[in-house]
Amino acid sequence: MAAANDEKMSFIKKVTVSGTLFKKSSVVMSSLAKQGSGGALQIQSNISDLETNGSTEIIQSDQSFRQPIQPDLSVSETFHHHHHHRIRPGLVVDVSAREIPNAHEETEKLAFADFTIGRTLGTGSFGRVHMVKLESTGKYYAMKVLKKSQIVKMRQIEHTINEKNILEKLNHRSLVFLLGTMQIYRFQNSVAKFYAAEVVLAFEYLHSYDIIYRDLKPENLLIDSQGHIKITDFGFAKHVPYVTYTLCGTPDYLAPEIIQSKGYGKAVDWWSLGVLIYEMLAGHPPFYDEDHFKLYEKILACKPRFASHFDPNAKDLIRRFVTPDLSKRYGNLRAGIADIKNHKWFLEIDWKVMENCAIPAPYLPPCKGEGDTSNFDQYPEDHEPYGVAGPNLYEDKFPGF
Repeated sequence: MAAANDEKMSFIKKVTVSGTLFKKSSVVMSSLAKQGSGGALQIQSNISDLETNGSTEIIQSDQSFRQPIQPDLSVSETFHHHHHHRIRPGLVVDVSAREIPNAHEETEKLAFADFTIGRTLGTGSFGRVHMVKLESTGKYYAMKVLKKSQIVKMRQIEHTINEKNILEKLNHRSLVFLLGTMQIYRFQNSVAKFYAAEVVLAFEYLHSYDIIYRDLKPENLLIDSQGHIKITDFGFAKHVPYVTYTLCGTPDYLAPEIIQSKGYGKAVDWWSLGVLIYEMLAGHPPFYDEDHFKLYEKILACKPRFASHFDPNAKDLIRRFVTPDLSKRYGNLRAGIADIKNHKWFLEIDWKVMENCAIPAPYLPPCKGEGDTSNFDQYPEDHEPYGVAGPNLYEDKFPGF
């Protein structure tokens, strides 16, 4: 999913055969206004359920692909070499009269999780404006939330994009200044439950062979033509009968025992499933921070915050996965997988039917046939020719290939 020039990917992906699980964002956020100084933030974001009507997302904001931590690097090397960027689900505008020379750099540090949403300040044809507080500074802004499906329906795409592009160029005391934009997406509870259940079955199978996956994240979940997930990218998977110590994975999904360089086993996969469930329901991971050191501090502190829309049973299961205490983490207890399958959040799941892929999927990607690649991004075919005659270098390094 890396883009042609950098390792970039569009956070808004069409889900398809072998396409990413997350068909992101049906809302766009656009504008935060700082109270008392004229600051404003725009956020165009659709906080809605999984779209199944095939509608096209409006703004496809590219973001740097989440970089996994490579194994066998020291912690300091890892932090230095791997820059981890998360999805920003909105657009922030500052209407302050002060000069903001690094305003666009500032947007790179904003995420929806950084804000506490307050009361509605006003409404319009396409959305509403909320009072919000940026938790890192304690400052207040106005956040404009726009529903993308409504923008498309009313043919206001061009106007919305023009507004963003113009505001990005402005810096005058009598005009709002755009601090940033973001897009938000989260799954309906039943949709998140369906995909989580399929991951449970996949991990149950892998763990029966003493294989730990170690790199669960949305980018590694594909959807087949029938709407069922396929876990891909086994570069970090490892046969671990007992414990291993390798530092690897994707920062947002690392379990505390990996960060602390403790011996770990299958339990790290269940931690990552808790993080995935949280992200599917919230639109962002529980411990998000652009700074890796702060991110890891949050993971070790393990104090996730849950919005009011979280299903109580989902919240309970997440807490039982996302706990640093291995003696309490589900999947790692005496009952093993049974604790997970019997949890109240999965109460209506018939696991035998689920295992046979007999439960209808919540989303079917558009697919014209086996060779259809329309759901993938286009890349320049500038690779070296394959299979050309020449010396077989490093053949001894890859036995069995």
